[in-house]
Amino acid sequence: MSRIQCPRCLRPQTHCLCPLIPSLDSRTRVLLLQHPSEVNHALNTARLAALGLKNAELIVGEVFEDLPALLNQPGYQARLLFPGEGAQPMKTYTAIEGPLLLVVPDGTWRKARKMLHLNPLLAALPRVTLADGGVSRYRLRKAPGPGSLSTVEAIVQALQVLEAPSTFEPLLKPFEALIEGQIAAMGQETYFKNHGQ
Repeated sequence: MSRIQCPRCLRPQTHCLCPLIPSLDSRTRVLLLQHPSEVNHALNTARLAALGLKNAELIVGEVFEDLPALLNQPGYQARLLFPGEGAQPMKTYTAIEGPLLLVVPDGTWRKARKMLHLNPLLAALPRVTLADGGVSRYRLRKAPGPGSLSTVEAIVQALQVLEAPSTFEPLLKPFEALIEGQIAAMGQETYFKNHGQ
């Protein structure tokens, strides 16, 4: 028998995160392009970000036919949040006129690169990156070193820079509850054995 799922956060009804999800305004528009393999991931942090930000949109796919329309939002300058040659640090945009359309690929590094390969328009966007050394609160995965943030953490860090002094920390509340829930479900002993420092 399958558990009843919350239609909004897609979590089991018994672990619904909706009460923790904020409803935040931002000047920056966030466009999340989610690889289909991430949709049913237990820690679908892109969905949490999209639900918590009023000015955000989540689209699932690998090839995005309507990308030209998505990227040409009147009044916004599109930037891809992804490392690469010529990527500018996020802080260089704080004083720029007009808000950004922050395009965020959501998937493993390999899948995100594949999305860029399949969508040349996406790959051609000017890139922005986060400051080095961001420490993830994502204690459940073996991330490839410091600076490897979950999607929601990367968005929070980007918005904190772009829209200082506004804070987007409330977006991390459901994420942290999700992680605590996962740790509780696996038990402390298993958690420390697999993820302990």
